[in-house]
Amino acid sequence: MNVSFDIPNPLDYFGSLVDSDAQFPLLEAAVALGHLREPGLDVQSVLSQVDEWQARLRQRVAADAAPLAKLLALNQFFYKDLGFAGNVNDYYASDNSFIHRLVETRRGIPISLAVLWLELAQGMGLEAKGVNFPGHFLIKISLPVGQAVMDPMTGQSFSREDLVEMLEPYRLAGDVGADFEIPLGLYLQAAPSRDVLVRMLRNLKEIYKSQKHGDLWLAVQERLVVLMPDAWSEYRDRGLAHALLGQNVQALADLECYVVHASDVVDVDAISQQVNLLRQQLGKRSESN
Repeated sequence: MNVSFDIPNPLDYFGSLVDSDAQFPLLEAAVALGHLREPGLDVQSVLSQVDEWQARLRQRVAADAAPLAKLLALNQFFYKDLGFAGNVNDYYASDNSFIHRLVETRRGIPISLAVLWLELAQGMGLEAKGVNFPGHFLIKISLPVGQAVMDPMTGQSFSREDLVEMLEPYRLAGDVGADFEIPLGLYLQAAPSRDVLVRMLRNLKEIYKSQKHGDLWLAVQERLVVLMPDAWSEYRDRGLAHALLGQNVQALADLECYVVHASDVVDVDAISQQVNLLRQQLGKRSESN
């Protein structure tokens, strides 16, 4: 008897990974973003490489070692021995957001470096979390002497003064409460895994949207809709990606969805005009057939 197995397509596979917040494999889901560029990417081979690094780390540090000793050993291994660092020469390259490319090149941006570092840290029993800090993704680590906030690009710790200074441009721009003082601690809350993945995808979205790579932008939007099914602005942007590709039927469906569900947003009138234009175009096409 022949037995056949259906292999899920990349989007379905991604959806299965992020279906539940209770069981959310951040590293695997982040690696799976590589299917955007390489549909045949072997996710498990990337995870196996990380497992091998984890095993090497366990040989270096006793399981009952002090947290600070584990942190120092991890940073030595990650930044010195393996040579991971920020890609300061080509910071906005899309490759920096893909974990499989990070594993190959050892160069990335704060959030991709953090996802990989956090996987190794958690495997060592360190209490570490990602932080969705404005403009620069951070890591925070709980130690017996207190909490340390770290730059994923270098492994260096930030002082409170450093963090306040980093936040200042966003206060001046009115992005993070310029009208009143918001406690710094609110910006240092641990980021849920879903939010980390959303930030990774939105980084890619900005790259592909600005470069007018419609197919890649659309693939990113598909995943953002899966991650946040109630985020109506992502339906709007998926519709705009469809429109860029000339897929007017799909564009109309997404833009209509946005107009129906969104409220108190400044672009509803503009999107409504685009909806009417698409309806006219589709109506003319049906009349000519």
